[in-house]
Amino acid sequence: MNLEVKKSKIKGEISVPGSKSHTIRAVAIGAMADGISKIHRPLVSGDTLSSLNASAAFGAKIEKKENLWTIKGVSGKPKIKSGVIDVGNSGTSLRIFTGLASISATRADFDGDESLRTRHMVPVLSALAMLGAKTTSKDGKCPLSVQGPIKGGKAKVEGKSSQFVTAILLAVPLIEGDTELTVFNLNEKPYVELTLDWLNKQKIKFEHTEDLLKFKIRGGQAYKPFEMTIPADFSTATFPLVAAAITGGEVVIRNLDFNDRQGDKEVFKYLEKMGMDIKRSFDKTVVKCTGKLKGAELDLNSTPDALPALAVAGCFAEGTTKLLNVPQARIKETDRIASMTCELRKMGADVEELPDGMIIKGSKLHGAEVESYNDHRIAMALAIAGLNAEGTTIVKNAESAAVTYPDFISDFKNLGAKFQ
Repeated sequence: MNLEVKKSKIKGEISVPGSKSHTIRAVAIGAMADGISKIHRPLVSGDTLSSLNASAAFGAKIEKKENLWTIKGVSGKPKIKSGVIDVGNSGTSLRIFTGLASISATRADFDGDESLRTRHMVPVLSALAMLGAKTTSKDGKCPLSVQGPIKGGKAKVEGKSSQFVTAILLAVPLIEGDTELTVFNLNEKPYVELTLDWLNKQKIKFEHTEDLLKFKIRGGQAYKPFEMTIPADFSTATFPLVAAAITGGEVVIRNLDFNDRQGDKEVFKYLEKMGMDIKRSFDKTVVKCTGKLKGAELDLNSTPDALPALAVAGCFAEGTTKLLNVPQARIKETDRIASMTCELRKMGADVEELPDGMIIKGSKLHGAEVESYNDHRIAMALAIAGLNAEGTTIVKNAESAAVTYPDFISDFKNLGAKFQ
């Protein structure tokens, strides 16, 4: 689907959907728990439905109702069904469920779409192999298989993506024996902290150093059934925030909890640094930009998902914006650094590509036909860019936004976006 975007001013009120990170962790833990878990207001999207598909393949019983998913878990003993477990486009689901599958003596086969087959899995597979798993893969990527059961011991995992670390941390409490895990090249620290928050809520016993590079996790533990409401997704909230910033609009964003562990809440501080006026209260966050955005130097190591949207903000800021220390942005659904550099240049942006980021100078953008690379965050970022570009912007394959934000187009139309 092509999305046509024309210059617009954004104004109104919006409620962003639930957190993808929380929803997939909730599904995974619920699937492995001993009993029935209830997940209220989950994000219903391609990625989270992939996590449900994996849970069902593990033998979990799932019931879906509006705003409520109920999962009867397998008590830490996956009953893996024959056939390939298709996790679609969800890298998070692939990594977490590969880790959990290694608990079982039954081989689990994983695959997904064309994009998923580009995602790196060597760090997860190597760590599981150190604990006794048998693994096979195509060049360290999907399609792949894993067979356990793994047992406690010593393992190392690269943290270039936090998902590699999360995959091991969620699996090893359920195995025989204690595990000592060493992490190196750690990025995206807040996402590991989010996982640890889940383990703490589950009363899982573990220790770690302050830098999150060494862990000791007791084996023989179990996940308990739970009931929770999924918090709103700060990664998704980035898009109405940036849209208001570049169009001079005012948007009220409902249901954001700034006490939540999500790292992307820092994006609101980044935009304040760039000159945006943000007022937070218990039930709403009001964001507006009455003047010109100012360029800033931003370390995005903890918030890599914000790179596409912040690159757009940089185009409309006075001076120079530097997005730095985010090499892991190159191993997402696509190489987001290269992709955003290429597409923004088509729109007239002055952009320099760095190995680990981007340098963007304030530019006057014009409409162009741009490629989303079937990456939800790139599709949404380029649509936002079109809201303040002269002429018409065409975003190709814009339906990819549904991976995390199924109502992106309709919600933004309600805010005044000229989307067709």
